[in-house]
Amino acid sequence: MSKAKGQQMKWVKNAFYSSAYNEEALADFSSDVISNVLQFQQTHPLYTHTPYVSLQNLADYLRVGEIKVKDESKRFRLNAFKVMGGIYAVGKYLAEQLGRDIGDLSFADLQADEVKEKLGEITFISATDGNHGRGIAWAARELGQRSVIYMPKGSTESRLEAIRNEGAFAEITDMNYDDTVRMSANMADEKGWVLVQDTAWEGYEEIPLWIMQGYAGIAKEMIDETENNGEQPPTHVILQAGVGSFAAGIAAYYTEYYRENPPKIIVVEPDLADCYYRSFSNDTGEMEVVSGHLNSIMAGLCCGEPNTRAFPLLKQYAIASFSCNDRIAALGMRVLGNPLGDDAKIISGESGAVPLGLLFALRSYENEHICEKLGLDENSRVTMINTEGDTDVQQYLDIVWKGHYDNE
Repeated sequence: MSKAKGQQMKWVKNAFYSSAYNEEALADFSSDVISNVLQFQQTHPLYTHTPYVSLQNLADYLRVGEIKVKDESKRFRLNAFKVMGGIYAVGKYLAEQLGRDIGDLSFADLQADEVKEKLGEITFISATDGNHGRGIAWAARELGQRSVIYMPKGSTESRLEAIRNEGAFAEITDMNYDDTVRMSANMADEKGWVLVQDTAWEGYEEIPLWIMQGYAGIAKEMIDETENNGEQPPTHVILQAGVGSFAAGIAAYYTEYYRENPPKIIVVEPDLADCYYRSFSNDTGEMEVVSGHLNSIMAGLCCGEPNTRAFPLLKQYAIASFSCNDRIAALGMRVLGNPLGDDAKIISGESGAVPLGLLFALRSYENEHICEKLGLDENSRVTMINTEGDTDVQQYLDIVWKGHYDNE
């Protein structure tokens, strides 16, 4: 492991990486499975194929072959990607309760009065920094059900109100994210509610898998567009990790689809919640947990305990992990919001922008030795996903307009 020159980031090359195709691990992310997932997601009338844009002027500036960004701030008018997991998991749960295959159902089918009459009122509960909980609240309301959402300490009032505006009962706790998850799980058991969490542990793995499959629908959109346009696939995919559900879902689909020559997967986390970086840094390959008050500006990534379904996938298929200071995320926000030439302007929140901030830092601040080890050069085609827009508007303005968390 080492610290990158000139920037607040550490990195480790994953010694446990293997490009060998693991059929058992990837079976849940096959093209047939994820096609069915996306088919259901597309049945909602607000579904749109979010923009997947090329930032060629920025690529030229950073001396790479191509930079493409999938902009999930445009997803279902919710300003973040998380609903892709929530809409599928909630829909899949209702389908299971009905004894139906979700592949035979549309969103409208699940909104029918007879579904509510048969199943009654179901309460979905979840812990969230904001985006996941808002997606669950939205999906539950759209399907005529109830939601209860708890947020960890440090969550902003604006994100709390956004969840309440989707019809949920929502409160901020005095605990960190992982403890808030445990509290929500206990409440679900006590009250007979349904926990919809995008992290897994022993005895709770089915719904987290559905959420990961929902996220993989984003990867399918990207690959479909690449192929339809006759473009070459990426050589590198940089993915942000909290518990790892999103990163693993995207990585699994890319690896399964391009099994003969998969792209290099790079994971990036906040340095205050870098459980994957620490796990890849030890000699055993065992999961490591980060505890305490995880108060990075990358609120959506402030999770100290890896998802047990996601960890084995990233342990095998991620080539490296980066632990980044908040300044890296802020850098990415400013670069995306101030494009070169005719590149698209992208409004990206703190968690959404850290992959671009990392790439900018690697290619701009004398980190050639790291780039060489990652195979990151002038021929590289780099893909990343803007997972959120300005979900905290004031903080976005403080960073982009006022220069908070600058790079000095």
